[in-house]
Amino acid sequence: MHNPQLNKNGELAHLLSIEGLPKGILTQILDTAASFMEVSARDVKKVPLLRGKSVFNLFFENSTRTRTTFEIAAKRLSADVINLDINKSSTAKGETLLDTIDNLVAMHANLFVVRHASSGAPFLITEHLRRIGRDDVHVVNAGDGRHAHPTQGLLDMYTIRHYKKDFTQLTVAIVGDVLHSRVARSQIHALTTLGVPEIRVIAPKTLLPTAVERLGVRVFHDMKEGLRGVDVVMMLRLQSERMEGALLPSSQEYFKAFGLSPDKLALAKPDAIVMHPGPMNRGVEIDSAVADSGQAVILPQVTFGIAVRMAVMDILAGTQGAAE
Repeated sequence: MHNPQLNKNGELAHLLSIEGLPKGILTQILDTAASFMEVSARDVKKVPLLRGKSVFNLFFENSTRTRTTFEIAAKRLSADVINLDINKSSTAKGETLLDTIDNLVAMHANLFVVRHASSGAPFLITEHLRRIGRDDVHVVNAGDGRHAHPTQGLLDMYTIRHYKKDFTQLTVAIVGDVLHSRVARSQIHALTTLGVPEIRVIAPKTLLPTAVERLGVRVFHDMKEGLRGVDVVMMLRLQSERMEGALLPSSQEYFKAFGLSPDKLALAKPDAIVMHPGPMNRGVEIDSAVADSGQAVILPQVTFGIAVRMAVMDILAGTQGAAE
């Protein structure tokens, strides 16, 4: 079956999900991001790779952090960036998603960065662009429903590679609200593709998807047991806005059982790194003493995220060549 993310030459045309992407493409994105990190280390603020291109940020769901990093990334590539406040725009007046896309394509959009509360919305846009013969317009999924958040998954992989070098020797734990987390799905697919031999998920039964083991992970309901000897601890945000009904007794109870405290982290390897996609709920998912410790790489994740998003947009727009 053809992967809608790839063109007929097997190159990346859209980034919708990490699932189904070959290892070579993930590595290409990480390597390209590394070249952008080198450029910024030389204090080069802008490269002209997307000069004359228009990037439209279509955020149907709020996210200051993700939208800001995409905006910074596009501007560093010298693109024209247009942020649409969708809640106040045409879709609020009854225009459909695809009508909006048609109008923006008519305004010479080159790339759409889409965040949507409905799983599959970026795929729908991609299919529509294919039907209307606009292979020159690219789509990046900036998070759709509970489905995927590929650039977050990729920046997490970049962070792990930066600190740990080799994926094939690692034990990685993903902790928390896996059920509602599009980030967790993207992380699991990326870690598997890049050859991580043991991926653990640690969560209460109420916050795990049915048959999560099919994704090739080991399930733990006891955090101390799950963290023993791991190299990387990936914390997840509690997605309280997506929860229906009482899945948890209280945030204090949750922290006691599944919050990352110094004593629980002590069970991991001494050089284990701690990650979090943000925004953090301190005292719920993670103790401030851990979040602010030398083992936490949460702020570097944000910095790497800009380079990774630059890499994705550069590859999609077909200009490739940060380090030249």
